[in-house]
Amino acid sequence: MPILDNTQMMRQIIIDHYQNPRNKRTPTDLDNYHKIHMNSTSCADDFWFYLKANQQNIITDVAFDGVGCTISTASSSIMSELLIGITLQQARYIIEQYHHMIAGEDFNDEVLDDAVVFINTARQPARIKCATISYDGIKQLIEEIERKEKNHD
Repeated sequence: MPILDNTQMMRQIIIDHYQNPRNKRTPTDLDNYHKIHMNSTSCADDFWFYLKANQQNIITDVAFDGVGCTISTASSSIMSELLIGITLQQARYIIEQYHHMIAGEDFNDEVLDDAVVFINTARQPARIKCATISYDGIKQLIEEIERKEKNHD
């Protein structure tokens, strides 16, 4: 992926998503969203993550609100753009691949798009929680939705 060959471009993407975060808001119709509060004891990250999926399990919205460092805000912004419009199952796969990348393991870079800018996080252990807080929150929300569906069957 060309982004990985250009550290300046990677930095620009992170700064852009930090300064102009996409989908950073609290939805007005909270009753239609699954939500989770996530924070970090090692950083100032303190977020609410919101996930809305339709009956076909397609993610129709992902939003987040709160305060966080550059890495957590940018990764939340990029993640929100990645997941809107795909199925919960596809989102699970993307989250899994992202975690593989963060851990320094083999991963499918084709599904991560701009999220690959966090590839060097594995070399910065103190930043791993910052880079994964949004992915961990949304993964928990997806698991919650799947549990509820299973109990209704």
